Parts: sequence; structure tokens; C-alpha cells
Amino acid sequence: PKNRGSHGERRASGNEIRKSSNKTAKITMKSYLCSALVLLAIVSCDNKKEAVKPSYKTPDMKLASDVMTPEVLWSFGRIGSVNVSPDQKTLVYDVTYFNKEEDRSYSDIYVMNLTDGKSKQLTDTDYKEFGETWTSDGKIAFMSSKSGSVQLWEMNADGSGLTQLTNIEGGIGGFIFSPDKSKLLFLKDVKLEQDVHDLHPDLPKANARLIDGQVYRHWNDWVEAYTHPFVADYIPGQMVTTGKDIMEGEKWESPVRPWGGTEQITWTKDGKGVIYMARKKEGIAYMTSTNTDLYLYDLNSGKTSNLTEGMMGYDQNQVISPNGELMAWESMERDGYEADKIRLFVMNLKTGEKKEYTKDFDQNVGALSWGDDNTIYFISDHHATDEIYRLTLNDGVITKLTEGVHNYTSVIPVNDYLIATKVSMSQPAEIYKVDPKTGKDTELSFVNKGILDQLTMGKVESRWIKTTDNKQMLTWIIYPPHFDPNKKYPAILYCEGGPQSTVSQFWSYRWNFQMMAANGYIIVAPNRRGLPGFGQEWNEQISGDYPGQNIKDYLSAIDEMKQEPYIDENRLGCVGASYGGFSVYFLAGHHDKRFKAFIAHCGIFNMEMQYYNTEEMWFANWDMGGAPWEKNNKVAQRTFDNSPHKFVGEWDTPILVIHGQKDFRIDASQGMGAFNAARMRGIPAQYLYFPEECHWVLGCQNGILWQRTFASWLDKWLKQ
Repeated sequence: PKNRGSHGERRASGNEIRKSSNKTAKITMKSYLCSALVLLAIVSCDNKKEAVKPSYKTPDMKLASDVMTPEVLWSFGRIGSVNVSPDQKTLVYDVTYFNKEEDRSYSDIYVMNLTDGKSKQLTDTDYKEFGETWTSDGKIAFMSSKSGSVQLWEMNADGSGLTQLTNIEGGIGGFIFSPDKSKLLFLKDVKLEQDVHDLHPDLPKANARLIDGQVYRHWNDWVEAYTHPFVADYIPGQMVTTGKDIMEGEKWESPVRPWGGTEQITWTKDGKGVIYMARKKEGIAYMTSTNTDLYLYDLNSGKTSNLTEGMMGYDQNQVISPNGELMAWESMERDGYEADKIRLFVMNLKTGEKKEYTKDFDQNVGALSWGDDNTIYFISDHHATDEIYRLTLNDGVITKLTEGVHNYTSVIPVNDYLIATKVSMSQPAEIYKVDPKTGKDTELSFVNKGILDQLTMGKVESRWIKTTDNKQMLTWIIYPPHFDPNKKYPAILYCEGGPQSTVSQFWSYRWNFQMMAANGYIIVAPNRRGLPGFGQEWNEQISGDYPGQNIKDYLSAIDEMKQEPYIDENRLGCVGASYGGFSVYFLAGHHDKRFKAFIAHCGIFNMEMQYYNTEEMWFANWDMGGAPWEKNNKVAQRTFDNSPHKFVGEWDTPILVIHGQKDFRIDASQGMGAFNAARMRGIPAQYLYFPEECHWVLGCQNGILWQRTFASWLDKWLKQ
């Protein structure tokens, strides 16, 4: 729900792994981190070993060239969650490295002294330690699979005193201590449906699913259980083995799929209540609604109340003020529209009074973090960069604190400065200290300095391009390393997914603009119609009009850039994923021979089948304008009349199709259909198929294969 994640190819690209974190340092969906479920799946497969092996991190290495390669790209360390100690003197964070030869990842915990900036690695095993946070008594709690399943562990701030705190059957998926550490909330999957083996115990080898409801798969998982929050008393020295399910018997999950982590759950300041996010609807209603609410569970009475009843869109990511009296959260207004404006609301928890602070702020908000009881810091996208803002409640004034060519992804107030994580198209995430008065930042972590110092990155330039309806569109131009304006280069038009997902200064491990440019291409990446960061009107144009003005915007960008003397207009390519893949398929039938090569990753080829096959029906209903059988619905019929598969007769250009079998958002049959259509038309085509990947490509060797195939296809048709 954050900035059109549903079809956004890069949502899992920044770090690939989503960490659990507490309310003092949320890593939000905009941080381009994947669900903790991805990491938990890796953990459970990787770490059932007898002997403890040391961890792995990219060794100090001398690069053979200053131009990036796929292998170098996958060597970067990836910073996860960042938390500040109760005394505000120390950071705890984790870093993940991928071992190409083993095709797996390793994650370890580090601490940083904020006084001298020195870091120390605390864990060094192959079990993966993650989800780390500080407890109120200054210890570090984290998750690890050391015992065989993912459980909660604790250690002192120097790494000593390692202790297992839970032994929950089946393991846990996240945790939060109450403010006084007397209680523990943990996440656990609960099976509430009978499967074929329950119904037919005499058929233990039957391999089937019997489905009679609408909610049976989501993103990349079959829905076989519901994640629920459990609460248990915590007594030091006694291991927690069970707890009370505060959603007992409820066939809904909290956190909410697919992006949810513990940022969607929080304790009240007095520790007597838990506030959690859920979408409590059933069947078709669940699949056609984005109406999530914030629920307060009272530990003493066992009663649950809806704090946001009557608010019809997403309500999520709540944070409690230091004095415990106020709750701030992100809210959308309209049900069924997951790319609605993300507003900032504050509630008085005693009176229930609610107030919106962003009525005149035509931007989204995210990563909320309280300073004092009158100050909230947040991150917002404006003109394709994500900056830090401050809201003061007493006067309602919103102030932009930073400016630059970058994306901030989290912010934590510490004393008189801010701790933030930041990425750009030219650098993966690092930790920074930010002066809120000047907006100046200072790097603290330097996790990837050794590699970055050896690389030459291409110049990143912003350019405003006039569209066919006389609007101005910000377009990023990324040049190859060692660019020579006296030479002619092939160029690639990049089509963004989402569809309402900004082309900002993100860092991806697939759609990495520096990696594409390093192959000798100029990248043209327009913020076409239907993207946030340029006002809600600009963002909403695409709804119900996939092949409309936004497609014209793409062509405006490439048509202007191909006039440059350093771009060879006879060697243009077009690439994209998800909605960007739809764009590629559509342009393949409408490009008037502009392009010489196409690449579509997990794209929509047949709009009617997409409507029937996708699992979040609110998305299809809103974006397509309705169902195929609504013959009098002009918006819906325009959508289906302009399905890319209806224009295959106009295809004339080589195309590479990429798809993952476990992509339940856009079914793999879409990619197969597009590939088959091209081959039957006699058009050169290639199909890169990943049986175990989903809407993204998360495996290390698969990721490198993706990059090699991507580059090879473009080189074949744009260079040779």
C-alpha cells in the first residue's frame, strides 16, 4: 500500500530483505525492503546444521575494472533496520551479504558508538541474526535460528550474555517488548483452515489444495495460515513457550500481507494495550477492499475496539508520542484505491479526537517518527527524491529539512540531530547523521566504501521534458561511466512499474540504473503520468487509462533524448517490469519502429486474464475501471480493448520475456503467452523463466543470471 507496491517491481529491491523493527525506528515499505517472510524462509532452509560456522561478508577485493558488473553489484553489503539505544549513545543495525558460490545470504548485527563513529560486529555465525532492537534495560533483542527454528534471543550491548528467550513451537515472525519489558508480543502463524490431509487422513501423500474461498494465495505464497500477535508475560530467566492469541479464531492476519512487519503493531505507553492493523473482511470483500483499521486490544478486559472505524482506506504504521497520549499514523481516504494520497493523522488516545495535518500538503507521508510530543518527522517524495520533513503540531507547520539527489528511507531523532538511512541511484543504503537546521548530512557507516571507491559511476542528470499536453515531466538521464559526448551511444527507455511508483533515487539489485549504464547505455527514466511526487492529479491520471497519456509521456521522453548528438536513434531499447512490462508489451504494438529491442519482466500481456488471475481484486477493479463482463462500463471496456495481446499483429521487434513461476500478482502464464505470441509471429524472442522466483528475483545466482541475460539481449540487438 505504500506508493503503489502492488505492481512495483522494485519494492523488494533496495535490501531484498525486510527486517522487523520497533516503533522507534521503523523501516517502511518505501525503504524498498522485502518481507521478513523472505528472510525467514531462507533461514529455515539454510541453518539446520550441527556445527556453528562463521558468517560471511564480502572480502576486501581489488576490482579488475572501475566499471560495475553483476558480480560486483551483488557484493554490496545491505544495511537493514537501524535502532538507537535508550541512552541515545549507540546504534544497532544489521548488514546482509550474499555469498555467490553458496547462493545464500548471511546477516550479522553491528553496533556503532555515536560519539566516535566506530562500529563493532557483535555476531559472527551462519545462523542469520536479524530483527534486532534495543530493550528498555539497554540490551539487544534479536531473532535467530540457532535453536533450529526462528526464536527470540538477547545479548548485552557488547555481545556478551547471549540468551535464548523463547521456545515457541514453529518459531516466531517478529516481536515487540512492552515499554517496561514485563510483557512480550510475538508473531506466530496460526492454522485455522482444514487442508486435504485433515479432511482425508488416509491420503497422507495426496498433493493438492482444495479451495472454496477467495483468499487462497497472495503475492508469492499460498495462504495456509494467518499471522497473529501473541502476548506473554516476560520474566527474566524464564523462557517464553506460549502466549495468548489476541486475535484468537479470527481468519485475518496482522501484520497485513504482503509488506507488513512489526511497524504495524505497537504497545500503548502504559503497556496495558496493543494497537494493531488488520483488514477484518471475508472472501470477496477482503479481496476487493483496502479498508484496514487500527484496533486496540485491552489486555485486562480482553476486549478489542476499532480506533479508525469509518475511515475507509488504509490506516497503518501507527507510532505513539513520547508521553503516550497521542498516536500518529498514515491514512488513505478511499476504499479500494491503494495509491490514494497518504495522509498524516494524529489521535488523542484519551478522547478519540482525530486530526489530519496534511490537508494542504499535496504529497505522501511515510516513516513517521516522533521527536518530542509536539514534533513528528517523516519522509515524503517530492519531484522524484525522498526528503525529510518536520511537522510541529501546535501550529501545523510542515518544514522540508533536506534537499538533494537522494532518497532518505528512515529517520530517527537523536538529541539535537537525526539518524537516517539514505540511498541514491549511485549508492546503496548507508547510515547518516543529519543536521535538521541546515539539512547537511554526514555519513557514518561506510559499509560499502571499499567497493564504491574503486568504481566510476555514470553521471545522473535530471531534465524537464515537455509532454504532448504541454506539461513538464522530470526525467532522469543516467550516462555510462567515462561518457564521451563525441561518441554515439545506444539508449534504453525505462518504463516504471507500480503503476503508481515514483522513479526516484532508488537503488535496486535488478533495475539498477548504474548497472544498466555500465553496460554502455544511456538510460532515459521518465516520471511519466501516474507517479507520485508531482501532486495527486498527476498521480491519478493513469487509473482506468493504462494506454493513455502516460504512454505518450514515455514517447515524449525518448523522442526528445534521441535528438541528442550522442544518442544513436537507430539503437534504442525499451525495458520495464510489472506495469512497466505492460508498457513494453503495449509499445511493442505501437512504437512506430522506434525501438530495436524490448525486455518485459513479469508484465501484463492479457488484461482480461490479469483481471481473473490476480489475487488483490481491489487493484484490478480500480486500475482497470471494472470487470470484463461490464459491457456498459466505458472505462473498463477501453481497458480491455487496449490489452497488449490484441496488438500482437503489429509486433515486429525482438523481445526478451522474463517471469517467475511464484508470481501470483501477475501469473507466469502472462509471460508464456507473450513469448509464444512473438515466436508464432516469427519475431526473435527469448524466455527467461525462474521456477522458484516470484514478482522479484531474490536469489543471488538467479539475480546475476538476470543481469547477464538482460545485458546480453540488449547487446545482441543494439550493439552487434
